[in-house]
Amino acid sequence: MPKSKPSVIPGDGAESLSPLDCAMVTADALYRAALDTWHHHERLSRLVGRPTIEIEHRVAREMCSLCDEALGDMLAAYELAAKGMQPDGDEAEAWHKANSLWLASREYLRRHTGCDQLTRRIGSHSADQLGTMVVEFDLEASSVLALKHAAEAYRRTRPGLS
Repeated sequence: MPKSKPSVIPGDGAESLSPLDCAMVTADALYRAALDTWHHHERLSRLVGRPTIEIEHRVAREMCSLCDEALGDMLAAYELAAKGMQPDGDEAEAWHKANSLWLASREYLRRHTGCDQLTRRIGSHSADQLGTMVVEFDLEASSVLALKHAAEAYRRTRPGLS
């Protein structure tokens, strides 16, 4: 672990960074939250197929919930920081990839919330309802993968991002 002091931008960072830099730092945070979300959902999906203890499943589900919440928070922060901006020149590619990451994050959270509501709403399932649930869960899984791809595309535009 590095011993140096982290560079944390207080508040919304508006007083210490340009609006574009503030938006890109926020996009970097959205990127990291997206990677964490993908990682923990992937980990949980691997646990489902093997014998493990119940506490490990519970902790994995809690980590997924925490990552989903963090992704939602970073999404809201990015929306505020990026509002009304349209950079051009050298920053345009990273900006477009950040917006793609934002869209993928929104879609994932929308799909995930929809699946949660669907499973809570349906107690015992008919065959038709089960088919609907399968489609919704497949769409959620696709949105997780799209989130990962959007994050990787964003990372390629930001050298040195970790």
